[in-house]
Formats: sequence, structure tokens, C-alpha cells
Amino acid sequence: MVLRAQNWREDRVWFYDGADRLRSLPASWTSTVAEDPFNVVAAGRAAFRVEELLELVRLIGECKP
Repeated sequence: MVLRAQNWREDRVWFYDGADRLRSLPASWTSTVAEDPFNVVAAGRAAFRVEELLELVRLIGECKP
């Protein structure tokens, strides 16, 4: 890793590829970002957080005629 910075409103890591070209990836795709505590505790047993489900209910409610 060469650099970790905010680019395009996103936390990104910069590195050189095999052809010595500078590349970047979202930091969340790498091990540089600590794993989300919810995902650690849920250990694959919960697909959604309560907040996400409540937001889904709100959005569905807005779609009703």
C-alpha cells in the first residue's frame, strides 16, 4: 500500500500493480479497515440491521398508492 486517502468521497487505498501502475480500491474492500462489529457479532446469522429493516419499511410505505 502506498497511500490511504479520501478520493471521490470514498476512503481508498493506493498501490502499485504488477506493471508498476498506480491503482486504487475502496478501503472497505481491503483488510485496512476493521471489520464491522455488527458483522462480527452476527457471524452470518443476520442479513440486516434493525435500522436497515426500519428504513425498508419506511421506503415501502412511501411506495403505496
